[in-house]
Amino acid sequence: MRKLKHAFVIGATALALALSQNVVAQDKSIIVASTTSTVDSGLFGHLLPLFKAKTGIDVRVVSQGTGQALDTGRRGDADVVFVHARSQEEKFVADGFGVKRSAVMYNDFVLIGPKSDPAKVKGSKDITAALVKIRNAGAPFISRGDKSGTHAAELNLWKIAGVDIAKDKGPWYRDIGQGMGAALNTASASNAYVLADRGTWLSFKNRGDLIISVEGDKRLFNQYGVMLVNPAKHAHVKKDLGQSFIDWLISPAGQKAIADYKVGGEQLFFPNATVPGA
Repeated sequence: MRKLKHAFVIGATALALALSQNVVAQDKSIIVASTTSTVDSGLFGHLLPLFKAKTGIDVRVVSQGTGQALDTGRRGDADVVFVHARSQEEKFVADGFGVKRSAVMYNDFVLIGPKSDPAKVKGSKDITAALVKIRNAGAPFISRGDKSGTHAAELNLWKIAGVDIAKDKGPWYRDIGQGMGAALNTASASNAYVLADRGTWLSFKNRGDLIISVEGDKRLFNQYGVMLVNPAKHAHVKKDLGQSFIDWLISPAGQKAIADYKVGGEQLFFPNATVPGA
């Protein structure tokens, strides 16, 4: 009887240990709330298999506009936030929702428009002058309208151009409340102008008659940053696993992986984690 009881205890202990190990194995994963451009451009499809091969950690990406991704982090529904709106990122950290902001990479925004160029802006390097011409011509313009980093950049550019878009928008200005891929598809279908990040544009297949109309203005610079959601706010945040992802992104290996990602021979993102003040 004692032997049977002893065997039962050993068996139960072994089962509990196996189940515990299985839970740990299944739990070696994190949620990253990130801007749509990192997904639509194919960057995560390139990076995540490399990261998993190195660490064994699975990453599930929640693709949202930057504002929504930061809200996801504030609620504690993600372990890491990887976005592109520096002032909003710094506020996220200052308010105690993020532990630290680290620069990761950059690319730039481009103004996409139809080959017919109804606003006559093609070839310009002055984005604000181009926006004024679009407004004056009443040429179709697609806005993401989703509180994303790209949307915030667009609104800021209208402001710099001296255009109060809330008052001046008319039928020519269409606010769709969707991500970058959807905005480009809508612009393609309606031969409209749209502000896009270069990475998503380069990987976008359904271009129709769209081309890059304006590029090269320093005001189109687009910096990305990454932050661990503060476990002091949300105890369930997987601090160690999330930090492992951040550390890899800004490591020489992660930075090389970002630089190596190309579409049609063109590099989409440029690593700058080591650049002071980025």
